[in-house]
Amino acid sequence: MATAAVQVPSHNRLEPGSNQLKPATYPATNDPPKADVHKIASEWAASLNEALSSQDYENIKQLFLQGSCWRDQLALSWDYHTFNGPEKIISFLRSSPHGSRIKSISIDDSSTLHSPHVSAADFDGKVNGVGSFLKIETDVGKGPGIVRLLQDQQDGGSWKAFTLFTTMHELKGHEETVRGNRPHGVAHGGKPGRKNWQERRTATENFDGDMEPTVLILGAGQGGLTSAARLHQLGVPTLIIDRNPRVGDNWRNRYHQLVLHDPVWYDHLPYVPFPSHWPIFTPKDKLAEWFESYAKLLELNVWTQTNLESASWDGSKRQWTVNLERKKADGTIEKRTLHPRHVIQATGHSGEMSFPQIKGMEDFKGDRLCHSSQFKGANSDSKGKKAIVVGCCNSGHDIAQDFYEHGYDVTVVQRSSTYVMSSKEGLDVLLAGLYEEGGPDTEDADLMFMSIPNAMLKRMHVDATKEIARRDADLLAGLQKAGFKLDNGPDDAGFFMKYFQRGGGYYIDVGASQLIIDGKIKVKQGQEIMEVKPHGLLFADGSELEADEIVFATGYLNMRGTARKIFGDDIADQVNDVWGFDEEGELRTMWRRTGHPGFWFFGGNLALCRYFSRMLALQIKALDAGIMKYEDP
Repeated sequence: MATAAVQVPSHNRLEPGSNQLKPATYPATNDPPKADVHKIASEWAASLNEALSSQDYENIKQLFLQGSCWRDQLALSWDYHTFNGPEKIISFLRSSPHGSRIKSISIDDSSTLHSPHVSAADFDGKVNGVGSFLKIETDVGKGPGIVRLLQDQQDGGSWKAFTLFTTMHELKGHEETVRGNRPHGVAHGGKPGRKNWQERRTATENFDGDMEPTVLILGAGQGGLTSAARLHQLGVPTLIIDRNPRVGDNWRNRYHQLVLHDPVWYDHLPYVPFPSHWPIFTPKDKLAEWFESYAKLLELNVWTQTNLESASWDGSKRQWTVNLERKKADGTIEKRTLHPRHVIQATGHSGEMSFPQIKGMEDFKGDRLCHSSQFKGANSDSKGKKAIVVGCCNSGHDIAQDFYEHGYDVTVVQRSSTYVMSSKEGLDVLLAGLYEEGGPDTEDADLMFMSIPNAMLKRMHVDATKEIARRDADLLAGLQKAGFKLDNGPDDAGFFMKYFQRGGGYYIDVGASQLIIDGKIKVKQGQEIMEVKPHGLLFADGSELEADEIVFATGYLNMRGTARKIFGDDIADQVNDVWGFDEEGELRTMWRRTGHPGFWFFGGNLALCRYFSRMLALQIKALDAGIMKYEDP
């Protein structure tokens, strides 16, 4: 007898081929330590240094708790890893050359925040121990780290690592120009034919003469701009191309009322943070203007109105041949062939729009039927008209609210369930202490966030999700009473884990939920669409909804699908799927080697782009300088 397929609930859905990340377990812990925390952290670091230098793996093992994690980003290898438990840590260190790559780990005393401290706050008060920022030096670079130490009650109360985070932020001999290597800006003296800054800048941006970009980036959104900014500071010639007329159009052209759901302290870009007067939540057009200014201020080479017509990879030369068509500022069309060594696809962490093809679409007689990415805003003279929005995540709610505010009779179609949290309560709980007014420096906040292994982050967010639900109790009860189906995210871990696991399935409420509760936005729940009728939708239960306009806020496909469309099957078949967790609990393929030499995926929200743009740029610079080979582990 055939076994029936198990239906995975929507809130636990995975990207194809990815792993279900299990929440970690909090270790047994004591009262906050009363001993000298600086002495505890310094002695532990000294012991680890001695054991690493002598490759004394048994002593290394004794410095980590059972259930501990070592999370590493480019310090131990040219990849991202989370090693769970002493055995896996030692197994990796034994595999040459990893065991000898780290030269030293020392306590960072550069500020009160960095110095050793009681670390209960790092885990929502659940784990008492000692935490400290670290200074990491490897054979090729330097970077920061963070360790959290707990007492092992099974071993006489000795202090051992519960989590260790190591990362590389700079390559020796290839430091960023902003860090003590400010360019002079002028060449004084009598030099006939000397060009001024504008002439030199124009020639560089156009890649005049024999100039070639080492890196070609597709897309001038936050991913393209931040990675280009990091590469520029490392001296890597980089060109961004975008089909739009202006930098920022990828935000400027989105729906009318779009405002970022993340607060300003979480969204700073590298090198040029938002000014102190910037609003907490950034409107899309204001962000577009900032992106355009950012590209100019950082002297990024951007060709707008440019299409990639073809691309091929020469494995023997380790370079691409790309053919571009560019519409220049004077209206002329220029054809260029370039030979970059790297191509970064920064077209968004998702990909092509997921637009279901349903029987009868071609026969719809209403005013508009489109995907949310094509929706620019509700019509101002449409009072009394009927609109249907299919999909109930951020875009779906924002579009439904826009319709309501323009006088439409609007219904949202919710086929499964949605995680909902209010903007105020959700962000207060999830980002408090890290990304807030008067909070830590952004780089320190990023380090503290990244230092938590994803399995432990998931465990922490189980508690955080409960607290958000407690604060949002009236809101959630009202939604349920209105017939809106809620979930708590994967394993009850809420918003962040839904984002990391599948890239969607949530709404950060900025007003639409109350409209649903009040009946001003109606809900059609749990029914699949069978057919698009000339004036509405037919559902599986036989019911129909009339509509003058239908918007499908149904998300996007995997970036690999976009790569297939742009680069063809040969390239796409060699790269790995994007997003979701690998077997170690790290995000798959994004910001790391993809499976095809010289081809990279880059995307994510502004915070992820800010952080991982450095990681990607370091890998490319190391390859370009001969420090790293693509085949290196």
